[in-house]
Amino acid sequence: MEVFEKSLKVMNQLFSKDYQFALATTNNNIPSVRFIDTYYDKGCFYIVTYANSKKVKELEINENVSLCNNLYSFSGLAYNIGHPLKSQNSEIREKLIIAFEPWYFKHNNENDENMCYVKVELMQGFFYKDGTGYQVDFKAQKADEFPFEFDIVVSE
Repeated sequence: MEVFEKSLKVMNQLFSKDYQFALATTNNNIPSVRFIDTYYDKGCFYIVTYANSKKVKELEINENVSLCNNLYSFSGLAYNIGHPLKSQNSEIREKLIIAFEPWYFKHNNENDENMCYVKVELMQGFFYKDGTGYQVDFKAQKADEFPFEFDIVVSE
């Protein structure tokens, strides 16, 4: 199996569920970071949010974003893909409802026209699993794998 295909399988194992990342956006070259819930599917992360939120307003100005948690780091282009009930969002909506089942309908009102999904199309990323690190160029569909151990002591 090629390394890129292997890395995508690992991505599915790690992130095709409710996974929190710090999302970095910018406005006037000033960074802004917040934790968000994501779901990974087919080379993209998806976020359930609100069209009038600061993050959506910032990515409408500059679509370049970064995601980071536990040394996992990704960069990509983020877009508001619209309301969950739009026909083009039906497939991802089904997956997001399942992934975010404990809270999806408790914290989101699909009757609100400002509810939206954000899609982050990945450009580059680093992640690791079971002693192997992966450096991925999603755009070129290439990846490198190498021995990697998370040996940083995290304190709160």
